[in-house]
Amino acid sequence: MTRPESAGHDYDVVISGASLAGSAAAILLARRGVRVALLERRSDPQAYKVLCTHAITANAYPVLDELGLIPDLEKAGAVRNEARWYTRWGWIVPKAAPAGPELPYAYNIRRSTLDPLIRAHAARTPGVDLLLGHQVTGLVREAGRTVGVRAATPQGEREIRARLVVGADGKDSAVAKFAGVPARSFENGRFGYLAHFRNLPLHGGIGQTWFLEPDMAYAFPNDDGVTVLAVLPDKKRLPAFREDLEGSFLEFVRALPEAPPVDSAERVSKIIGTIDYPLHSRKPTAPGVALIGDAALTSDPLWGVGCGWALQSAQWLTEAVASAATGTGDLDRALAAYARTHGRRLRGHQQLAVDFAKVRPFNPMERLIFSAAARDASLARHMYLFASRLIGPLRFLSPVAVAKAAAVNFRHRGA
Repeated sequence: MTRPESAGHDYDVVISGASLAGSAAAILLARRGVRVALLERRSDPQAYKVLCTHAITANAYPVLDELGLIPDLEKAGAVRNEARWYTRWGWIVPKAAPAGPELPYAYNIRRSTLDPLIRAHAARTPGVDLLLGHQVTGLVREAGRTVGVRAATPQGEREIRARLVVGADGKDSAVAKFAGVPARSFENGRFGYLAHFRNLPLHGGIGQTWFLEPDMAYAFPNDDGVTVLAVLPDKKRLPAFREDLEGSFLEFVRALPEAPPVDSAERVSKIIGTIDYPLHSRKPTAPGVALIGDAALTSDPLWGVGCGWALQSAQWLTEAVASAATGTGDLDRALAAYARTHGRRLRGHQQLAVDFAKVRPFNPMERLIFSAAARDASLARHMYLFASRLIGPLRFLSPVAVAKAAAVNFRHRGA
């Protein structure tokens, strides 16, 4: 059992990383009476993550609402993220049922807008000390558990003690490394490049995703009239693609079905990307340590789930540990509860993403569901709920859904 009274603490919780997951966790914990040190290695409060899909899936809307960020996001011009997906059977276009509620949504918003917004919100939250220019260089350990961090600062190295250290420091998490938490790594068979465009109209004014089997592409409208356009081809195409990056990027986009008119749009960013983005999974806890966001699980960027899972994992951690972090409960038991929730909610999604990252065409089950969703409105909505991570793989591929898809395709074949 954790004995929080065994050592003095500067804070209840130290969080390394003041982007989405870290800032969200700091806000939610502080509202529950937890004293939080929020460390950010960069000194600029306007710093942001550059390589991102800029999408927050609908599963994270309740977290945004709890954080009180919805009005600020709307004011900043965040775009509600409707979507349509191209497949070889045609377009899947989810729409609300005629007599039903609107489809759940969250937002597309550039990280250059979102990161400073949520970080400033955290800095204004009573109980949170935002410490910029603080880079974790090691952990303080006693009796086999972590009881704080060492951090390099503009004034020199300092030690900050806390009952709990949270790693919200991304896929290459220093906290995870110092805590000895290894990552299981899975190869991603695609590479990716993206750029930002202004005056790039999209069909219906909503996000588009192209399943080209095995290549992928997407275009998401964002705040300030900027559209993020990304291509994710098979790595076999990489040598030829890199010979002329701009030409290859534009040629790929022009060849898309119902391609957005990229030649008449204004490109307002460099073409940036990554040629190697493996999927990582880590055990999300260790004695005195919790991992959230990409530090715990990094999925394939083509699904746009990273921001949503960062916010959700911050909420799950808060709900599990807030009481124990103040010294009134068993922290080890609380961390175990967080780890169970994290695994139950995300493991199945990650397993499917790992399999699809092998750069294969659709398997028989995917062919069944995707083809039926292109032909049936209720199955299109069903797929939308899964893509928004509001339902898990077991419900997505439930016997009822599979039977309905088979019936839809049978009727289509008969017609």
